[in-house]
Formats: sequence, structure tokens, C-alpha cells
Amino acid sequence: MPPIIPYNRAAAITYAHRWAFGRNPLFYDYEEIGGDCTNFASQCLYAGTGIMNFKPTFGWYYINANEKAPAWTGVEYFYNFLTREEQSPGPFAQEVSIEKLLPGDFLQFNFKGEIFSHTPIIVEINGNPTPENILVAAHSYDADYRPLSTYTYQQIRYLHILGAFPQNAPNLPTPAV
Repeated sequence: MPPIIPYNRAAAITYAHRWAFGRNPLFYDYEEIGGDCTNFASQCLYAGTGIMNFKPTFGWYYINANEKAPAWTGVEYFYNFLTREEQSPGPFAQEVSIEKLLPGDFLQFNFKGEIFSHTPIIVEINGNPTPENILVAAHSYDADYRPLSTYTYQQIRYLHILGAFPQNAPNLPTPAV
């Protein structure tokens, strides 16, 4: 098994706070063409790992607005990449219960009973992880320190980031905080 690179939760959260109400010019803003939430989540996750996976179609990477993996901006693709069984480069996660969440982990919402369509990052947990105690940052309805309890959804899933497997391609610069 390849070595696991630790996830820098503090770096991901710092990035989330810095860009929750703005847009990092190193990344395209997808707000007007479907939403920017998973693009923002991916940027936060990249700030905490510094590792991308350049596998065409099934990887997780961003080069520019037109050269990116579906997992960089798509909610379901993000989930599928993070929970993959293959030990390939990049961050990985497991779906967990609310009690196992930590700041720097991610949530995904299903609002209308069809597909999951929103990906915020957890920036703070005050006490035990409950919807009232979990605060998130997100794009597409920009938010920072928003209580999870203020969302109305049909389903929710929780993604606990475990780390990242090393990259097999040259590192790109980590996004500036």
C-alpha cells in the first residue's frame, strides 16, 4: 500500500474562510453555469492535500476551466472519486455517521429527492457533531460559519477525509490562501 499523506485540515479551513465570499482568480467561477459549490470544495480539499489525480475522466484535477476532471466540479463525481476503492493518487474519504465528522470534512445534500447537488465544507464543530453545532462554508449561496441546521434537505451524507495517496505527476502550485 502506498504511504498516506496526512490531510492538513487547518489549511483547508483557512482556505475556505479566505474564499467563502470571494473567488480565487486561479480557478474559474462556475456559478453561472451550474454552480460553484464542488469547485470550491475541491479547492479547499486541494489546499489541505496538495495532491491531484490526473487520470482522464475518473481522476480529480484542475488545470483550467476546460481542462478538469468531472470530480473537480460535479457533486456525484466528487463523491465517487473520494470513496473509490482503488488506491490511486489524491485525497480519499469514507462516508461516515455524523458523530465521526471533523472540521475539514465535507457534507453533501440531496434537496429534491433525486440526486445529491451541494457540497459544503465543515469549518467548525462546537461540541458534539449535531446539525446545530456544525458550521459550514460553501459557494453557490456563499456562506461561512453557516449552521448545518439552517439547510432544508431530503438526504445528507458525510464524507470524512482520511488523507491522500501520493501523486504520480508533477505537483502544481497549491492555491494561495
